[in-house]
Amino acid sequence: MPHSPAELKRVLTRVRRIRGQTEALERSLEQQAACGSVLQQIAAIRGAVNGLMAQVLESHLRESFGNPPQKAQATQHASPQQALDEVVSLLRSYMT
Repeated sequence: MPHSPAELKRVLTRVRRIRGQTEALERSLEQQAACGSVLQQIAAIRGAVNGLMAQVLESHLRESFGNPPQKAQATQHASPQQALDEVVSLLRSYMT
């Protein structure tokens, strides 16, 4: 869950954009728009929701694991921050 005011604002902006997209989809359905157009709107909504999920998940991971206790580990190849960045990047690639 985003905790900073800036993060919360970004998440709420995404949610409002998604709401606008779903309202546009509802209007298209009511007007019996062409299937291709409806499918395109659905795909856009799905992408927007996936982006929202990735943003919230990234915030959660960074908050939970971004500042681990300092331990000297000579065998570790990547810093904890680099490891976290790699996990976030991987999750983003699968979710978008």
